[in-house]
Amino acid sequence: MEPNKQLNVCVRYCLICIGWASVVLGIIGIFLPLLPTTPFLLLAASCFAKSSKRFHDWLLNQPQLGPYIHMYLDGKGIPLRAKAYILLLMWFTISTSALFLVNPIPLKLMLFGIAAGVSIYILRMPTLEIQPKAGALDNQC
Repeated sequence: MEPNKQLNVCVRYCLICIGWASVVLGIIGIFLPLLPTTPFLLLAASCFAKSSKRFHDWLLNQPQLGPYIHMYLDGKGIPLRAKAYILLLMWFTISTSALFLVNPIPLKLMLFGIAAGVSIYILRMPTLEIQPKAGALDNQC
């Protein structure tokens, strides 16, 4: 997608700032399960697509972030191993926070509600079937 050349300069720079803020939040979300990584990276990709071809290409070609954005945008989903990792880490972190760090019961319930909602979203996403490399089965015998 080509950036819109007709955008006001202020709008273009605002989209770039929102895009970079989303990239930072997405990267933080990799380590903090309360922040969803994929939506922030998709928001960044959308902002960059409308404002900066260079930043958009950079994001999509990142070795760690780009493949997940491509898989999601192409509707292929995410690998089963990634789903399991996301769910285990998220539930461990949220359970630990809710049980040991948060006092008000409504806040504890809210944390578990967020975890349940994110879990449903992740489980409903298509699971990407990873094909074994040629010759990989030969080495197992």
